[in-house]
Amino acid sequence: MTTPTAAPDSYYQRTGEHSYKPTLQAQGAWHADEQHFSPLGGLIVHAIDRHRAGQGRAGRPADGLALARISYDILGLIALEEFEITVETVRPGRTIELVEATVVIGGRAVVRARAWFLAELDTSAVAGTHDQPLPGPEEFEPWAMAGLWGGGYIASIDVRRRETAPGRAAAWISSAAELVAGEPSGPHASFVMMVDTANGIATRQDPTEWMFPNTDLTIHFHRRPEGRWTGLDTSVSFGPSGHGVTSTVLHDVRGPLGRAEQILTVRPMPSAG
Repeated sequence: MTTPTAAPDSYYQRTGEHSYKPTLQAQGAWHADEQHFSPLGGLIVHAIDRHRAGQGRAGRPADGLALARISYDILGLIALEEFEITVETVRPGRTIELVEATVVIGGRAVVRARAWFLAELDTSAVAGTHDQPLPGPEEFEPWAMAGLWGGGYIASIDVRRRETAPGRAAAWISSAAELVAGEPSGPHASFVMMVDTANGIATRQDPTEWMFPNTDLTIHFHRRPEGRWTGLDTSVSFGPSGHGVTSTVLHDVRGPLGRAEQILTVRPMPSAG
């Protein structure tokens, strides 16, 4: 096992063209020896952005398209170890493009992601949504999320939250840490690296008694995110047969900009069982 670094200013350090080493700030909330998926989700977008920029330099421009959907399948525990991200363009195009990324640790794929990029054009005359904007981050009270959840990632973030019922809460989240040490990240990567936190801000049950990790994450955008805050308006549902869904309307300080969904496996903690 590779020991993660204790770098205080980033979630990852680059170790090669396609390889990265997590810092302790990437540590997960369920197990001390795994990564939290939230910063890894942002890193995958960062790797995809680098791949597409490289294609542009090779002669096929990558600009003019924006990330409209990214879906992640989490294939197992993501160890807090060095890993590689491979990226390939599955469906190239001038107006629609599909890109696939795979995270590999020790020769085993642990995450597969697919991202759709769509051409941007001016539709401001018909723009609108029924999703209501959240009050700004300054109107929310700080929440000590580390009092409920452990791990270096949770300890690294600034959370402002309002809880209205078990399984129902809204929050603003930001972080002063870089995604990758010494590398600027784009607006989607910086925004996405906070989104998986949604499953921990609106708990239906005490996580010391029940487990409810997500096995996927799907994000849809209807516009580009702006600013350093990720807003989450989240509802959690548990079914009667061990499954759950975390549903989130995504916001930046300008208002709603998309949605995220996570499927959950719900089960008692072994000690509670």
